[in-house]
Amino acid sequence: MEKTTKITPGYAQSLWRFLSSLKLTVVLLFCLAGLSVIGTLIPQNISPQDYVRLYGLSGYRLLLLLDIVDMYRSWWFVGLLLLLVVNIIICSIDRLRVGWQVIFVRDPKFDLEQYRRRKNAISLESGTPADHLRDVFMRIVTRGYGFKRLIPIKGGFAITAERGRWTRLGVYFVHLSIVVLIIGGYIGSKFGFEGFMALPEGEQSATIELNRTHQTYTLPFEIRCDDFKVTFYEGGQRPKEFRSNLAIIEGGQEVLRQQIVVNAPLYYKGIGIYQSSYGRLDNETPSFGWGQQAPQEIKLSIQSVASGIIYDRTIKPGEPLQLPEGLGQLVIERYEAAATFQNMALGPALIATLTRPAEAAQTITLPLKFPKFDAMRRGAVIISVVPPKAAPAEERFYTGLQVVYDPGVWVVYTGFILMLVGCIVVFFMSHQQVVIEAVNRGNGCHVLVSGKANKNQMGFQMKLQRMAERLMAAMESNETEGAGK
Repeated sequence: MEKTTKITPGYAQSLWRFLSSLKLTVVLLFCLAGLSVIGTLIPQNISPQDYVRLYGLSGYRLLLLLDIVDMYRSWWFVGLLLLLVVNIIICSIDRLRVGWQVIFVRDPKFDLEQYRRRKNAISLESGTPADHLRDVFMRIVTRGYGFKRLIPIKGGFAITAERGRWTRLGVYFVHLSIVVLIIGGYIGSKFGFEGFMALPEGEQSATIELNRTHQTYTLPFEIRCDDFKVTFYEGGQRPKEFRSNLAIIEGGQEVLRQQIVVNAPLYYKGIGIYQSSYGRLDNETPSFGWGQQAPQEIKLSIQSVASGIIYDRTIKPGEPLQLPEGLGQLVIERYEAAATFQNMALGPALIATLTRPAEAAQTITLPLKFPKFDAMRRGAVIISVVPPKAAPAEERFYTGLQVVYDPGVWVVYTGFILMLVGCIVVFFMSHQQVVIEAVNRGNGCHVLVSGKANKNQMGFQMKLQRMAERLMAAMESNETEGAGK
């Protein structure tokens, strides 16, 4: 008895089958979708203090260990995207090898018997011999078809025509667009930046604070705010529109001047400058004159949310202050000349610890320029720093600018165009093949109209029906001419 040897696929073949698996595609898409939900629920790139406040110290350490604080740039998320790109490319190559023989063949195989058995075949009868119909049928059938062929058969002829082979590539356009979109997004994430600049009227700067890392970044040019205008709705509370007159300074020379509003940014050297916010200076936020160090006594305004009463208190840095109405205890920990909060530059601010009865101590930020800032905390007490009395000054504003550079944006646009083209081809175009057979039968001939399409079968059946009607009209016209002769 002969021994049989079992052949197992090699490692390369096994890897190829794994990477070309549709199941892998589905798993990767579900993983990326689930991770995107997590990235939406867990704030990204906020300060460590905010993470500790939200999730505790242990939770923050776990988030750091899993690299979830900057998830979309983590090695494992980028790795999943790379695996998806490889999966899509290999799936496309694997399936294109089969489709290639249909799309790019010069002389396709023709099986007449296959078309005779199709359910959509339409039978016609004519009193004219098949040879007399060959030329007129050829003109009617091949109109609008790129490939056409006349095939002599016993007792007659067959005409085969087809169009739209290339439409089978539509799905590959969609696959390619996904790959291009992922690559474009990665380029923008890896080599681009996004930051914020608070620029007072009449001043210029080239420094922004990066949203992701909170580090400063120096632009290759300076931005100057020549003027800022804001208009309010009736009542004077809600801003209706705010606009900035900006100038770009490069090499000490003004190279560009433009007015920007929300959704109408300024672009220079691929960097977009967007109008995002504004704030008042001088009258509403007078200079405290503290410099790099706070004074030994600081005047605070303390408002009880429950009673609405506002108390004025004086506090010394490092010494606890008992708040009125049993609202807790406050300690000024330190003074920061350039404080930030969730990617927003606040300028000078006090960092304090507030301990409420039966509650854990919490760190609060008291910006000098924004007296209503602590109200956003929605606590039982609202605290603000009372500025020293100063002579009235002319009202001035600062403009808040979002500065964005995305070198992958044109790659992303290319991906969207490819996806649009691919979807149009996939949903609205098809590969169609038509066959007309005419065989002599008695003094006339039997005509069979058949064909197939790779999609939209109902629409293709209507086309076959219209073609059959044109052929019937041609046969009747031919019979009429023959009878006249």
